[in-house]
Amino acid sequence: MPWLVFAAGAFVYVVAVAHRASFGVAGLAAVERFGVQAAMLSLFVVVQLATYSLLQIPMGVALDRWGAGLLLTFGATVMAVSQLGMAFTSSVGGALALRLLLGLGDAAVFISAVRLVWGWFERRLVPVLTQVTGLVGRLGQIITAIPFAFGLTHYGWQVAFIGLAALGLLSAAIAIVWVRPGPYDSPGLRLSGRPGGLGATLTSPGTWLGFFAHLLGGVSSNVFILLWGVPFLVQGHGLTHGQAGVLLTINVLVTIVAAPVIGVLTSRHPLRRTWLVLGISGLTLTGWVLVLLPREPLPFSTLAVFVGLISIGGPASLIGLDLAAGFNPPAWRGTAQGVANMGGFISAVVVMLGVGLMLDARASLGNPTLADYRLALSLVLVPIAIGIAGILITRGPARRRAGIVVPTMAELVARHRAREQAQVK
Repeated sequence: MPWLVFAAGAFVYVVAVAHRASFGVAGLAAVERFGVQAAMLSLFVVVQLATYSLLQIPMGVALDRWGAGLLLTFGATVMAVSQLGMAFTSSVGGALALRLLLGLGDAAVFISAVRLVWGWFERRLVPVLTQVTGLVGRLGQIITAIPFAFGLTHYGWQVAFIGLAALGLLSAAIAIVWVRPGPYDSPGLRLSGRPGGLGATLTSPGTWLGFFAHLLGGVSSNVFILLWGVPFLVQGHGLTHGQAGVLLTINVLVTIVAAPVIGVLTSRHPLRRTWLVLGISGLTLTGWVLVLLPREPLPFSTLAVFVGLISIGGPASLIGLDLAAGFNPPAWRGTAQGVANMGGFISAVVVMLGVGLMLDARASLGNPTLADYRLALSLVLVPIAIGIAGILITRGPARRRAGIVVPTMAELVARHRAREQAQVK
């Protein structure tokens, strides 16, 4: 039963990621369909992600109140209705309203899927299975990068979005049948008890430590995968849509490799979780340096390395949810993880909108150059700096409040030598 419930929640999340990423593939088609420029194109995704981000706290409270089953069914149904509407709308206003609706449904899904892990499995398995949840969700990007893109190219806008809507309704049916509270859920949740502690959760440094960790890991991949990746690769570097789709698929492949490793490291070294996040942020920065500094279009291999480096941040962002949950009481877990889950998306919303505005300002005719993309995408470095500072500021207070003392590296080396000497004797 635990694995059936887990699989059901993971499937709903896979479909939610497909919905979420659909405009990353359909962006250029949307420009033609709605007759919009870069800023308005970014607004479609910004509205969706802003709604998703701002509703994380209400959805977290609702999750603590009613449980994962109801929220997964609600989220899957709302997203399916949104995509069905998108198949037929031809107005900018209607499309924006439907993207807002999509964000509403999406906001309920991931934290509910993660709650199933906490409710059905032992604590030692939670970091690994949280990563597996995020990893499986990446299959949604394959749905958009291959079958959805194929349908969009060969059968048109309506057929492609109707297909996503049908898949969404199937995921809602699976949630109704299989998802239920687990043995590790608090009694209050299983009995629909009244939650509390919102104020305490929002003032907990551990909650914000999770927020900044999620921000640092998630902002780069969100900005690139969800909106600006395909335009940057096609218009900036002259790749075909097929080549751009292959590069987006690299994001999934890297996640398949990185997520289990990060999950195991998080489980085995819980006192060093922030070190892992900061280390991976260095890889992300290296990736951006590879594409932002050169003035000429880059070869496919270099772009593949760039996509691979920023893709590691996706699994790293889930460490933020583990931090937020671990530093708060079980009854407030949904709210804490909802706050943490905002980090990588709020920052991405700001960067996406800023990139669109900058591209429109520099390329008023709607044909931005590689130089325009390089300057606009450099905005992503600002939230990365904020994330690093936020972790360094909140880490100490979170540990002190929890009574956690982290040994220094010198102390660890001394203990290791002492064990070796004891074994020799």
